[in-house]
Amino acid sequence: MPSHEEWLDAEAGPVVRPYQLTRGRTRASGEAFDMVATVMATQARIAAPGGLGPEHFSVLQLAQKPTTVVDIASDVALPLGVVRILLADLREFGLVTIQAPIPMKARQVDRETLKEVLHGLRGL
Repeated sequence: MPSHEEWLDAEAGPVVRPYQLTRGRTRASGEAFDMVATVMATQARIAAPGGLGPEHFSVLQLAQKPTTVVDIASDVALPLGVVRILLADLREFGLVTIQAPIPMKARQVDRETLKEVLHGLRGL
C-alpha cells in the first residue's frame, strides 16, 4: 500500500500552490488595475502558448465576455492577488484589455431619471 497521500477532490485543496502559479511574483507587472476593472479578451492570437499555464487559459476563457477582475477570481477559485498577476501576464501578451471603472464624478447623471427614482422612493 503506497504511503503517499492522494488529493482526490476539490475539498482537499489546490494541487499547485498560488506562489507556483505566479512563479513567486507577488505583484502584477505594468499599470495597476482595480478589482472592479472590466476585463475583455482581445482577438489576438497566442504567439507563445508555452508561456501560459492552464490557469491563464481558464482566466482567458472567462474574459471572452466583459467581466470584472473580482468575478474572475471568484469563478476560478483563486486568490485575487494571483488573478491580478495572471491577468497582467495576459495583458502583456496582448490577450486581454483591462479598463478602469468610470469614476462616479465622470458619469453623466440624467436629471429626469433621478427625479423618477426620487418620486418612486417617496411613493414607498
